Amino acid sequence: MQKLVSRQHAVTVAMSLALGLLAGSTFAATGNSVALAPAMRAPAYQLRVTGPAGFLFERTFAAGANIGVDAPAGGWTDGEYRYEIVGVQANTYRRSDNDTARDAAPQLSESGAFSVRGGVPQLADSVFAARQDNGQNASPVPNDQVIADDLIVQGSTCVGFDCVNNESFGFDTIRLKENNTRIKFEDTSAAGFPSTDWQLTANDSASGGQNKFSIEDVTATTIPFTVTGGAPSNAIFVDSTGRVGFRTSTPVLDLHVSTSNTPALRLEQTAAGGFSAQTWDVAGNEANFFVRDVTSGSRLPFRIRPGAPTSSVDISASGNVGVGTASPSVKLNVVGSDGTTTQVLVQENNATATGRDLLRLENKGPTRLRLKNTNTNNEWSLNAHDADFRMTPAGSATVAMTIFPTGNVTIAGTLTQNSDRNSKENFRTLDHKSLLQKIAQLDITEWNFKYEKDDVRHIGPMAQDFHKVFGLGERDDRIAPLDTSGVALAAVQGLQKELAERDSRIAELESRLERLDKLTQQIAAKQNADAVAIPASLATGRCEEETVATGL
Repeated sequence: MQKLVSRQHAVTVAMSLALGLLAGSTFAATGNSVALAPAMRAPAYQLRVTGPAGFLFERTFAAGANIGVDAPAGGWTDGEYRYEIVGVQANTYRRSDNDTARDAAPQLSESGAFSVRGGVPQLADSVFAARQDNGQNASPVPNDQVIADDLIVQGSTCVGFDCVNNESFGFDTIRLKENNTRIKFEDTSAAGFPSTDWQLTANDSASGGQNKFSIEDVTATTIPFTVTGGAPSNAIFVDSTGRVGFRTSTPVLDLHVSTSNTPALRLEQTAAGGFSAQTWDVAGNEANFFVRDVTSGSRLPFRIRPGAPTSSVDISASGNVGVGTASPSVKLNVVGSDGTTTQVLVQENNATATGRDLLRLENKGPTRLRLKNTNTNNEWSLNAHDADFRMTPAGSATVAMTIFPTGNVTIAGTLTQNSDRNSKENFRTLDHKSLLQKIAQLDITEWNFKYEKDDVRHIGPMAQDFHKVFGLGERDDRIAPLDTSGVALAAVQGLQKELAERDSRIAELESRLERLDKLTQQIAAKQNADAVAIPASLATGRCEEETVATGL
């Protein structure tokens, strides 16, 4: 059963449509579904419905589609439901990141309410509930009282069809009492003066409508302010200093939001103005203070945990960012003193194994990375120079090491490789003779690298040959200097052993020759002695015998 409705209500709606304003949506309830037909025309429509028990329904409908909402699982919960339909404009607007002031298409929207009683949706008023009195623009009728002077009532006043004789006012000074209570402010100022008409409206007129108190702009046919029935105490509270409390009567700051679970602020840009829709939440609770990107899946791109120290992140007036410091001296200044966690970690957790740039330093000119020990003031500079990479002691003209794009490395001192016994294992005894044989098989040539000039020459084996012959190193296209020096030293040891064996053999032969020489000398001496002792006659006879024997 609908309340008594003004005869001019239909006229008001018609005028709104004629002016391009939005009259109410058409409401229809079928079973467990609520259908809405907006009066406005747009390429698409965004519907949001809120209701009891945290009910929230949001969906975008294309033009021509049936717009509505079905009952949630388990059926409707009795109570009052608010809906809002926003017309989505074509996304033709563009702006740069720093462009915040812009002209956009006006937002087209319709809103209203419906009630559920006994699990069944009930009809409610449209969004524009402003009505005009039955007697507007009509001449006074005989029952009207016209007082052409000030009216002073030294008592209470009751206005409305349901006021009775001997009305009990209690502390009420003015009471409106009937099934449609409205206070209309109609400004008849001449052109050029402010003349907007306003109305205070209590509750919708239709059966199943909403319990509410509204301030309505009758001229613009809008409702800029509404409080629904059942709103908690201090839903909005302004104290004597101008501080505003939401759900608190003791606001501590200019804006104070108090609730038992995650007080939050939602920033929603609809698509009604031609820009892409985007919604952000700013909220806080016992777990964190956060910014939530609702549109992109309720991600939390920014979070602060309770207990975070002062100046965990601090941006100075110059734009410098401090992490752990309130006075950053450079664009990013990280300071800590706990002895363990003052560090910068760049971590890529993508499952695909591939090379990635995780830290980039760029400069128009040589780019340096400074490393300093503040205890000893020992400082080094890693320098991407004009055409090479250099490592230099800070404040020194000496370049300790230079790496060229070709892979050549130059150092200013001695190259020392690790050869600590404690870092090694799986020792094997070398077969030096076999090693010398392998060296004899190795092809050693003179050559130059392809990126070098022809007159730059080197001598050495090919890495593939070296790896094949000796089986040393991790790759067959690389040779470790320690391996080549090891092979050379082992070869020297092998040659030394062969030389030692040869020297031993020579010494033995020389000893034998010396003994033979001594024996020969002894024999010769003995022979000479024996020759002196033979008598001359025997010697002469011997000679004759030899002559006879030889036939001479």
